[in-house]
Amino acid sequence: MKRPAPIPDLSAPLRRKRTLSEEERALWESVAKQVKPLRKRPVAAKAHAVASDPATHHAIAKPIPVKPATAVKAAPAQRPQVPPLAPIGRRERAKLSRGRQEIDARLDLHGMTQMRAHRVLFTFLQRAHSDGLTFVLVITGKGKVGGLDSERGVLRRQVPEWLRLPEFRSLVVGFEEAHIGHGGEGALYVRVRRAR
Repeated sequence: MKRPAPIPDLSAPLRRKRTLSEEERALWESVAKQVKPLRKRPVAAKAHAVASDPATHHAIAKPIPVKPATAVKAAPAQRPQVPPLAPIGRRERAKLSRGRQEIDARLDLHGMTQMRAHRVLFTFLQRAHSDGLTFVLVITGKGKVGGLDSERGVLRRQVPEWLRLPEFRSLVVGFEEAHIGHGGEGALYVRVRRAR
């Protein structure tokens, strides 16, 4: 009487691939010889062949015609149109710089981190938009150029980039560097978009 093969210990890591014994190889070959490959026949052709047999004709229901799937093009998700930025006109800029056009509100971002300044600027512009303000002054600070302080002036560079983002363009018509009397390079006139 043959002893059954021992059950391998699966908890131990496998070290090498086990080879088939002669008996296992012979068994595999006999099984492989008996297996027939699957043929891919269209379902309609198979149903037609069976239906043409008169002996089974009464037992088979007619196949339900399948309508070919119509290619429905999904409409591309339309992003809401973000209005483009427009420069502040020469007349309006001149009025602002001479004090003939009132600045409705001011925001000073001095000393803020980028993350905080971004959040504060967005909230400020949302409020200005909802309050119906027209012109606001955003003070970024000039920063220092050269020397050890060459990394300063980050907000001066970043705020114009933020104002070009879609989330801000829905609140802002345009912006330009302020007149020297309002801060020059370290400040921006921002024209707020009217609420609809």
